[in-house]
Amino acid sequence: MNPDDEIVYDTTPCFIRVFKSGRVERYLCSAATAASVDPATGVSSKDVLISPETGVSARLYIPRLREGDRPEQKLPVLVYFHGGGFCLGSAFMPLYHNYLNSLVAQAHVVAVSADYRLAPEHPVPTAHDDSWTVLRWVAGHAGRGGPAAEAWLAERADFERVFLAGEGAGANIAHHMAMRAGIGGLPCGVRIRGVALIHPYFLGSDRVESAEIHPAKTENLETQWRTMCPSSSGLDDPMINPVAEAAPSLAGLGCGRALVCVGGEDALRDRGRAYYRRLRESGWGGEATLFEAEGKAHTFHLFETDCEEAMAQQKAVCCFLHL
Repeated sequence: MNPDDEIVYDTTPCFIRVFKSGRVERYLCSAATAASVDPATGVSSKDVLISPETGVSARLYIPRLREGDRPEQKLPVLVYFHGGGFCLGSAFMPLYHNYLNSLVAQAHVVAVSADYRLAPEHPVPTAHDDSWTVLRWVAGHAGRGGPAAEAWLAERADFERVFLAGEGAGANIAHHMAMRAGIGGLPCGVRIRGVALIHPYFLGSDRVESAEIHPAKTENLETQWRTMCPSSSGLDDPMINPVAEAAPSLAGLGCGRALVCVGGEDALRDRGRAYYRRLRESGWGGEATLFEAEGKAHTFHLFETDCEEAMAQQKAVCCFLHL
């Protein structure tokens, strides 16, 4: 066998295969859904290229006016980061497009779904750097007018109510965006009101009970991390373990509220619980809430959209965006 054909990471037949040569084969359907007016919810979407140099872009969403709404009424802003282990997915694939349509309609917010470059072609922390570019672009609209401004943000966004959210790897990114904002701030003095971490992709060298729910899944997630971030120091790298000894104190989280959602049957469940506990114990001055969907697996809400637990989690997120 050609040494370049050696496989270093493989989750086929479902998702991705990475070869020693650097070649990557993805099997998860990533066909883009066009931005549009969603007939089911009335939510409108459009795409914006943010960085021509890197290709970083975003899909924007705005809800239809409700009875009694004024066209100039300002709405909370949600900056969303999709999951996929840093190596799969996009802001434009049907799975996330449909989820954002539903969330925007129910929460009645303006949303910006970041599209970042994927590992392993662009190793972590590229996804975080690209997401930071998107977040800074959004915040810059707080002081921007004229033809260069994106109208949905400049005219409809309430920059006193900016929230971050993501699921899986996207929740990891959301956490790090809030930490960066806490350290260096955002353009125009924008502050993040809250961050919602849905089934966050956090790991650690310590063994936790939930890791034994699906041992093979846990092993795969650990291998995945090493593959997508080859410069990492390991499972206690602060990029993947925010409660590690070497990680910055969560007291520096740059927002006033946090919602952590976990699934009772998710191998990452106890990592989310540990994050929630450490955040409350850190001296951080905000308010943290834990939501647990009993008996549910990782990112179940994207696939079981109408189940009772998915609707309860959606309600928790929507309420969070309006407190």
